[in-house]
Amino acid sequence: MQWQTAAVTTTEPERTRTFAGAFDAICANVGSVVRGKDHVIRLAVTCLVAQGHLLVEDVPGVGKTTLAKALARSVKARFGRVQFTPDLLPSDVLGSTVWNQQDASFDFRPGPVFANLLLGDEINRASPKTQSALLEAMAEEQVTVDGTTYDLPRPFMVIATQNPLEHQGTFPLPESQLDRFLMRLSVGYPSRDDELALLREEDHDEMLGRLGPVAAAADVIRMSAHASRVHVAPALAEYLVDLADRSRRSPTFTLGMSPRAALGLLRAARVWAAAAGRDYVAPDDVKQLAAPVLAHRMVLAPEAQLRGLGATDAVADLLRSAPVPG
Repeated sequence: MQWQTAAVTTTEPERTRTFAGAFDAICANVGSVVRGKDHVIRLAVTCLVAQGHLLVEDVPGVGKTTLAKALARSVKARFGRVQFTPDLLPSDVLGSTVWNQQDASFDFRPGPVFANLLLGDEINRASPKTQSALLEAMAEEQVTVDGTTYDLPRPFMVIATQNPLEHQGTFPLPESQLDRFLMRLSVGYPSRDDELALLREEDHDEMLGRLGPVAAAADVIRMSAHASRVHVAPALAEYLVDLADRSRRSPTFTLGMSPRAALGLLRAARVWAAAAGRDYVAPDDVKQLAAPVLAHRMVLAPEAQLRGLGATDAVADLLRSAPVPG
């Protein structure tokens, strides 16, 4: 399937591309400033096209914010940013109603959440009250302020970064909010060669500033619609339900897969398959995406934690326990 992209400032403006071509163009654009993280970039773009929200968790200084900003700059869309701090208020994110003396009425002044891509930097440094301000926006693509509901622009994606919980001055995200993130990724340290290239290249911030879009917001919406038509065999749907059921009955977890998690995994798998040039989802698509989609949503039982079992390892064990459809 092909479509005509919207006019944006690219080296090949208004070109006709396949889904895989458009997907690879966004990945390559992000990869021009985020070195040696091709797999992480493909997962982030998958999250965008699957209409999900992304949580990037890692130690300071490894490029979490650079990844988020590069992804936002690769799409010609409205961009908003919030630097989360302990004194940040919900109104600083959502907006507020103010009194207009000229016409003696209340006017709503929208906050930075009214964007296509919202970067929430160091989200776990804000108080739980401010963190919860994003719950409605992430789940329903709308916000309610002073009893009035306002729709958010589409596509709408929250790209949140956070430091590991053991760092000082952090507030853990509640399970209800973690479940609203389609994926959680870790950037990780670069390889030796990539770090040497990073030190030798020109000013990195200047390169990021020059990064231009290769797709428009309308392209992302069309890609999402295309991916939603990728075929899912009945046996594969039963496989996802089996994984969810096993996670809920497993003694390894005190909180298993939610229906939102199963739906999110299916959406991501459809995008992953389309990016590979296929019109059907394969079991391997589900396996490759299971850890970034599921590991942050499921709570390990105390006994599993005492054994030193990590969430990613627990998801891998879950995948091994379920028969794979032929």
